[in-house]
Amino acid sequence: MNPAMSAWSKILYLEVLDASFSIDGVIGAFAFTISAPLILLGNGLGALVVREFTIRGIDLITKYQYLKNGAMYAIGVLGTIMILESFGLEFPFWLAPLNMFILLGIFLFLSIRAKKAYKKSSV
Repeated sequence: MNPAMSAWSKILYLEVLDASFSIDGVIGAFAFTISAPLILLGNGLGALVVREFTIRGIDLITKYQYLKNGAMYAIGVLGTIMILESFGLEFPFWLAPLNMFILLGIFLFLSIRAKKAYKKSSV
């Protein structure tokens, strides 16, 4: 892959991510305050944090090949919990974070194991 293209794809990805979080953040911020300076400050800081996590996360995801799959499964379970709660079912508050930690732990373990197996086979 062309390194310049990879850099452009990262920039476009960050811009789309920033836009989606900004729109969502502004709408959500009105639930807490109608003060425009507070909304701007909160969304600005949020965009910086999301951008930093994304840049660091891209390197982490390339290092551990199955970690992205674990994150997607965790998001899927969280979405399922949210949908079921919208129909009136109740779950303990700790279920979603526990699910995330367990799934990411499993897929991190699988990634580390695959990385070790690859190193053994290439030697």
